[in-house]
Amino acid sequence: MADTALLCQGNQLGTSSLTSDVLNARDQSPSSTCDVIGLPAGVHKHVIPSRSRALAMFGRSSRYALIMADNEKRSIIEDITLGGRTAEDESEQLARYFVETEQWRKVWQDEVDIVFAPKGGGKSAIYSMLASRDGELFDNGIVLVPGENPTGATAFESIQDVPPTSETEFIQIWRLYFLVLIIEELERYDVKSSKLEAVRDALVSIGLTRGAKAKRTIIVRVREALDKLLSPGGLEATMSVDSATGTPTGFTAKVMFDEPSAAQEQAGLVSVDRLYEDVNDVVKQEHLNIWLILDRLDVAFTASPELEANALRALFRVYKLIEPLKSLRLKIFLRSDIWAEITAGGFRETSHITRSMDLVWNRASLLKLITQRVIQSESLMKELAATPEAVIASSSAQQDFFNQVFPRQVDAGSNKPATFDWAISRTEDGKKIAAPRELIHLFTAVRDRQLARLDTGQAAIAPNIYFEAQSFRDAHPEVSSTRLQTTMYPEYPWLKDWLEKLRGQRTLQDVESLEAVWGTPRAETQERVKRLLDVGFFEPRGTVSDRSYWVPFLYRPALEMVQGTADSLRSRLAEMGPVAGEEPE
Repeated sequence: MADTALLCQGNQLGTSSLTSDVLNARDQSPSSTCDVIGLPAGVHKHVIPSRSRALAMFGRSSRYALIMADNEKRSIIEDITLGGRTAEDESEQLARYFVETEQWRKVWQDEVDIVFAPKGGGKSAIYSMLASRDGELFDNGIVLVPGENPTGATAFESIQDVPPTSETEFIQIWRLYFLVLIIEELERYDVKSSKLEAVRDALVSIGLTRGAKAKRTIIVRVREALDKLLSPGGLEATMSVDSATGTPTGFTAKVMFDEPSAAQEQAGLVSVDRLYEDVNDVVKQEHLNIWLILDRLDVAFTASPELEANALRALFRVYKLIEPLKSLRLKIFLRSDIWAEITAGGFRETSHITRSMDLVWNRASLLKLITQRVIQSESLMKELAATPEAVIASSSAQQDFFNQVFPRQVDAGSNKPATFDWAISRTEDGKKIAAPRELIHLFTAVRDRQLARLDTGQAAIAPNIYFEAQSFRDAHPEVSSTRLQTTMYPEYPWLKDWLEKLRGQRTLQDVESLEAVWGTPRAETQERVKRLLDVGFFEPRGTVSDRSYWVPFLYRPALEMVQGTADSLRSRLAEMGPVAGEEPE
C-alpha cells in the first residue's frame, strides 16, 4: 500500500491509501485535469517548497516531482514578461527593459541628430527614453521639446484633411510650428528675456497667441496665420502708412519669411530667420541647449505618398536651416524605408546630412535585448540563484542564462540551429533584418503558448529549463500573421492581391513561375518582384543570370506556403544538372 495524492490543475487536494506505483513518466493526456499521484512509502501530503526540493525528495523521474516542478514552473513563467512590442505599449516599463547600446550613447551625447531604423527597429524606444529622462537632460543643460504626441492621434491630423499644396508651404508650417513649441517650453521653464518677449510679441501679432496649447491646435493656428500672411495683399492689409510720404509706418503683423526691406524693418517687420537667431542667442546666454525631437512620422502623413514626401522633404530642409544655430537641435527619428522612398528621385540635402545614424541590430544586441527583459522576473532569478548584473555582464553569460531558461534547439538535429538562432531566422525579413519588435512578439507568444500547454496538460518541460521547443513552433504562426496583417497589408495595400495569390504556393520561385501564379506578362512580373524585394518579402537567391526568390520564414505560416521549390523551377533546375537542387534552407 502506498499513499497517493490527488492533484487537480497542479493543486494538491488530499491523500489516501490506494495501491499505486510511483510513475516514471508524466501522463500526457489532456483529457483530465486531475491526477492520482503515487507517493513513496512514508510520505504523507507534503507541501514541497520548491522545484529543487521536489526533485531531491522524489527523484527527477518521479511523476509527483515532475508535476510539482511544473506547478512551480508555471508561476515562474507567469512572472516572466517580455513587455510590449512597441515603445508606446510599454512606456512605463521601458526603462527596465531598455538596452543602452553604443547607438544610444551617440544620441545621448549629442553626436547624431537623425536616427534611421526599419519598422520595429527601436527608434521609438530611444525617442521614448529621451522623453522619460527630460529632467536628467535639463540637469545637463538640455531642454527637451517633443514635436509630436507620444501616443494617440497625431498632432498633424488636420493636415491630412486639407493638405498643403507644396513643399514650400510645408517649410513655412514647420518653421512656425517649431518656433512656437520652443517658446512655450522656455516659458514653461520660466526663462525670461527681452529678446524672448519680442519673439513672443511677433508671434502674437500673426495670431499665435500666448498660453500652452495642444500640438494639434498649434498646427491649426499656424496654418490660419499662414493663410493670412501668404494671401494676396495679406501683409499689406496689416500696414499703416504715412499720409504725407506714403511710406510704411507700422504693421499689425510683424513676421515675414523673406528678409524685410529697410523700410519694412524700420516699420517693425522681422524675418522668421531673425526670430530663430534671437531665440538661439537667449538659449546660449542661459547656458542651455534645445533638443526638438520628432518621431511617429510614419503615421503623421498617411493620406497620400505625395503628402508624405512633401512634408518630410520640407522637414529635412528646415533641419538644414536650423543646423547652424548651435544651441538649437532638431532630432528626427524616421523609418529607413520611408527615407529611401522620399529620396529615391534625388534629394540634394541628402549629401549634407552628416549627423545621422542607422540603427543596426546583430545577434549579440538582440540576445541582450531578450535577456534584459527575462531577468526582470524576480522569481526566475531567485530560482536560478542569479543576479541581473552577472547575467548581463557578457554575451557568454547571457547565452548561458538563455540556455537555463529555453531549450537548446527547437528542431533537433546536428545541422539544426540553436534556439536563439532559430528565433532570429523566423523573425527576419528578406533583407536579413530581424527587428526587435518581431523578436519580442515571438518570445511573448512563446510564453503564452507555454502557459496554455500547462493549462491543458500537454506540457512536458525538461527538468532544467522552463520552456518547451513546441511552444516556439506554436508561437511562430501568430508572429507571421501579425506581421502580414498589421504591417505589410496596411503599409503596402497594393501588394495584398499579389501576396494572396502566393497563398499555398512553394517558397522558392523565379520570374517564370511567378508569371504563372500571377498571370502577368514578363515586364509586369519583374516590376512586382522588384517592389517585393524592396519591402523585404523576397530574398534574392542565386546569380544575376539565374535568379530565384525565396520567401523568408517570417511570412510562410500566414500565407500557408509550402517549403520547397516551385514545380516549374524544379524542372528547369533538374535540366541544369546535379549542381542544381531543392530550396536551400
